[in-house]
Amino acid sequence: MKVEIIAVGSELLRPDFRDTNSLRLTAGLNAIGLGVSFKTVVGDGESDLARVFRTALGRSQLVLCMGGLGPTEDDRTRETLAKVMGRRLVFHKEIRDGIRERFKRRGVPMSASNLKQCYVIGGAEVLENPYGTAPGLWLDTKRHKIALLPGPPREILPMFENHVVPRLAGIGRGLMIRRVIRLTGLGESAMETRLKPVYPALPAGVSITTLASPGDLAIHLIYEGAGPGEAAEGRLEELDRAIGRILGRWIYSRNGESLEETVGALLRMRGRTIACAESCTGGLIGHRLTDVPGSSEYFLESAVVYSNKAKTRRLGVETSLIDKHGAVSAAVAKAMALGIRRTSGADIGVAVTGVAGPGGGTARKPVGLVYIALAHAGGATVLRNLFFGGRAEVKFQSSQKALDLVRKILTPGSGKVL
Repeated sequence: MKVEIIAVGSELLRPDFRDTNSLRLTAGLNAIGLGVSFKTVVGDGESDLARVFRTALGRSQLVLCMGGLGPTEDDRTRETLAKVMGRRLVFHKEIRDGIRERFKRRGVPMSASNLKQCYVIGGAEVLENPYGTAPGLWLDTKRHKIALLPGPPREILPMFENHVVPRLAGIGRGLMIRRVIRLTGLGESAMETRLKPVYPALPAGVSITTLASPGDLAIHLIYEGAGPGEAAEGRLEELDRAIGRILGRWIYSRNGESLEETVGALLRMRGRTIACAESCTGGLIGHRLTDVPGSSEYFLESAVVYSNKAKTRRLGVETSLIDKHGAVSAAVAKAMALGIRRTSGADIGVAVTGVAGPGGGTARKPVGLVYIALAHAGGATVLRNLFFGGRAEVKFQSSQKALDLVRKILTPGSGKVL
């Protein structure tokens, strides 16, 4: 069965909005053994909507459409699909009464514009929406199963789980199990070269997809087929071990956890604390570490020491050291790490100083040059790095490398373990 997701809304085609609903729906479909073949984002224009619906109905048997069910003039999903399918819109008094009661509970009168939400495509089932005024619709024809769902996440997700998933029971392709291996410190082409021997020996029903971004790589292992689940998990485990033998030194997670989650778990397990001194990353390392629930167990503080005066005043970095080597130097990075460890009392002090760009670089110290230092009971370590990309990419890669250094010093088999 071909499955298609359509996200409706002109706002989704602008840079300040992201379609996250389709990711959640995809995960839910995968969980019942259905893979998604197509995803389309379309604006609110009726002609564009009609074209997208005709294409979807021509190539997919299950179509999930999100958005465009509201009360405004540019909400045209149900009307357009009705025209494409050659069906009438039928007014439902029960929907009107429900919307009116919802407004009454809030102490405001129902707007006349909400009446358009009371029309249902002929032959469709109404899907109850307890969190909003837009009901969902379900159409089941000989050729297609179609769900029209509201756009707001708090409305679409319960409707999908409570009404759509039960209607799809039994039509999945069997099991779909996914495992995500994440790694850092290795380039995409280098990873692919090392993985080549694995591809010819893939277990039956298992496929590999790799995704790359600056500083981070993900290998998705996907099993699709019949049960039992134990056998499928066994095949994925077999492949996981093979990949681990090849890429083990770069792998930081085998179940999709972020690097900050992995580092946090190691700090908690070893009973260690950490503090950060950040210049070019502007607090990004601290932000990532504290984004993990429970991080107060191991994260003490973060000092954003962007200016030279701040490095001296907050961390005790000597002015003469900065004058001699420059703020972006191995000597200053080491002094920053030692300073934050001393003043915070943390077991590990991590420091970053560099040139994030796009300006400020020189021939000796180009944009992307970043020094990362760790201070701990065994001494201090400093690494020189040259990252490529724009300002955001340099900052992320710097934070990624810093966290990976912490991971390595806390991981058995990677050298001295704190």
